[in-house]
Amino acid sequence: MGLLVMILGLVLFFAAHGFTTKRKARAQAIARLGEGTYKILYSLVSLAGLALIIWGFAHYRSSGWIDVWYPPKAMKHITLALMLPAVILVVAAYMRGRIYATLKHPMLAGIKLWAAAHLLANGDLGSIILFGSFLGWAVYDRITLKHRTDSGGPPIPVGGVTNDLIAVAVGVVAYLALAFAFHPVVIGVPVIGV
Repeated sequence: MGLLVMILGLVLFFAAHGFTTKRKARAQAIARLGEGTYKILYSLVSLAGLALIIWGFAHYRSSGWIDVWYPPKAMKHITLALMLPAVILVVAAYMRGRIYATLKHPMLAGIKLWAAAHLLANGDLGSIILFGSFLGWAVYDRITLKHRTDSGGPPIPVGGVTNDLIAVAVGVVAYLALAFAFHPVVIGVPVIGV
């Protein structure tokens, strides 16, 4: 049951996010609904999808676990190491500096790294579906970005090295919080000593 709910959540979440890649259809929807209504609907569908993903995955983990393969313990350490740059890349998407200017889409790079890292450490069916979906979507979205003719929004100024230093500092703090507070408490899986 949990796996099906998670999959429904993934469909909803990625349907909303995938729709944004269809720039002509998105522009028509905004013209019909108005920008504010479109953003509210987009947010509600995304949040509903995210809630179903979280609830479904939690339920799956507690009562429907299906092992597909058994990753070596070393993979958990590799995942832990890869998560630091993944978090920094996500922060760099908002603290635009040289990292942003070099990668152009550090958020998608961070999501790809996060998903790939978690695929290395998790061999169960639910994790493969969850992280594989996010990895697939990030790859798809990056490809569509190369073919878009519009910028998608007003340009945000790009700063210099100071923004990169802030992104790294905030990324390290966020990484430590995620790894040692959020992950064991909310996800229920300690990142060290597993």
